[in-house]
Amino acid sequence: MATSPENMRREQLDSWFDQRLGERLPEKLKEIEAAKTPSMTIIVTKGTLDWAYPPFILASTASALGWEVSTFFTFYGLLLLKKDLGTTLSPLGNPAMPMKMPFGPRWFQNIEWPIPNLIMANVPGFEKFATALMKKTFKNKGVATVEELRRLCLEAGVKMIACQMTVDVFGYSRDDFIPEVADYAGAASFLPVAQKSDVTLFI
Repeated sequence: MATSPENMRREQLDSWFDQRLGERLPEKLKEIEAAKTPSMTIIVTKGTLDWAYPPFILASTASALGWEVSTFFTFYGLLLLKKDLGTTLSPLGNPAMPMKMPFGPRWFQNIEWPIPNLIMANVPGFEKFATALMKKTFKNKGVATVEELRRLCLEAGVKMIACQMTVDVFGYSRDDFIPEVADYAGAASFLPVAQKSDVTLFI
């Protein structure tokens, strides 16, 4: 049975459309991907000095690269949103952490001092001593303080969200936290944000 002129035109049109689509679609998808703003969410669960650095460094760096960044502070990570950011170091919880001295000659500073857990746990004031050593070491290396990094994140537009459940459980008041906290929300509100992010980190 002969094909009608109308059907031939339709087949030719379909063929032309498929060909053009095959040529243009990959290019268009690349354009869409290039125009998309990357996003990252960070779940912050710890509030000691050493654990305060990773989320703030990652968040400020991603924001500087033009990413949209949301951070969810829950459990002990909530301490990093308090007005009084009195972070301390807990060497007992980091047995692999080398103890180096931030003063003295170079050979002395390069020594890793193996401190037994028994000493770290029982010597009065050891936690304050370790905190002072770490802060001094970071200062000597030109690393920003936790307070400076948090301020940098806020200035860069990093969204900081406090876990409402943790606030309630620990008996905190919203007055305890910096006014820049973007929202007080639970896991059900934050999970959809994390689901849509390109990168999600748990710290």
